[in-house]
Amino acid sequence: MNGINIPASKHPTIENISAARSSLDTSIRKTPLHKSETFSRMVGTDIFLKLECLQRTGSFKVRGAFTKLNSLSDKERSNGVIAASAGNHAQGLAYAASKENIHCTIVMPRNASPAKVSATRSYGARVILSGDNYDASWDETVRIAKEEKLAIVHAFNDSQVVCGQGTIGLELLEDLNDFDKVYLPIGGGGLAAGVAIAVKAKRPNVKII
Repeated sequence: MNGINIPASKHPTIENISAARSSLDTSIRKTPLHKSETFSRMVGTDIFLKLECLQRTGSFKVRGAFTKLNSLSDKERSNGVIAASAGNHAQGLAYAASKENIHCTIVMPRNASPAKVSATRSYGARVILSGDNYDASWDETVRIAKEEKLAIVHAFNDSQVVCGQGTIGLELLEDLNDFDKVYLPIGGGGLAAGVAIAVKAKRPNVKII
């Protein structure tokens, strides 16, 4: 199923994120918001936690993975996909690819967690251990992608991936009538960018931290 298709020169928009949400309806879980009584009491306000730990594969990464796969052409899907990852993106993409019947290769550093390597393989991905760090694994990913004509699914530096992660922001807007701040972790920035676009489009006064 084809989803959003954003030109490389364009920034993701709230419309793109909404389209991603529609394409994910049967692929991911809408995760609950849980009010933390402990944190709320500590800071004197209502604190809610978005339980993406309950998402399939245990993290939000599967949202971006499915969204990216839904944007691929038939030829790209038939050729297969590849990614560099030390863990969560690897599992998210491997799971999504297995559900979409797309051949998936993941390049992981040699020192990657054995549990994450095993989990990634359990979803049917071909796992290649290469390099002592992410950068070395990325270089090998680019080489293999060129040699085998595979589509690269970047963990965060991709418009479709950003839109997939941004669907979390749409869920926040649906489930909380009133909030003034969203706290987000920053790794590569895909999650923060997507959620910021979604939330700010509807509630521009909300602070993204």
